[in-house]
Amino acid sequence: IYGKVTLNRDVSIWPYVVMRAEMNEIVIGERTNIQDFVMAHVGGVTPTIVGRNCSITHHVTLHGCTIGDNCLIGINATINRVLVGMGAIIMDGAVIGTNCIVAGHSIVTEGAVFPDNSIIAGAPAKVIRTRDSGAANAGNAEWYFQNALRYAKGQDVV
Repeated sequence: IYGKVTLNRDVSIWPYVVMRAEMNEIVIGERTNIQDFVMAHVGGVTPTIVGRNCSITHHVTLHGCTIGDNCLIGINATINRVLVGMGAIIMDGAVIGTNCIVAGHSIVTEGAVFPDNSIIAGAPAKVIRTRDSGAANAGNAEWYFQNALRYAKGQDVV
């Protein structure tokens, strides 16, 4: 973790995460989990802001973007009967609304803006469905929060 990085209350950072904020800041909202091998960097003129109760899954790249509250980024999903795994790229100036899901292997291009309650997939990413996923996404973030507490105490992670 390098530069101006703000981790709000109950954030969990999992192994091999890199956060680098030279020109701008990175802000991670309460109870958000940043999972293994995530790379968060700032854009040349844009910070990286992640809302509350988000899960940023394995191998996601966040680069100078804004993620709303209760989002799940880089999740496994089946699209057109093909399983797409974790990992997604969200580029400079992109904005992901509240209660959204971004499917694994999606590429959200610079300046793309997605409204609340979107399910986003593809390269380049587009809205493939609309649904309020806020409660389910917050539940996923809570599960990671509880695991982080157990892990910190040396207990088995479930």
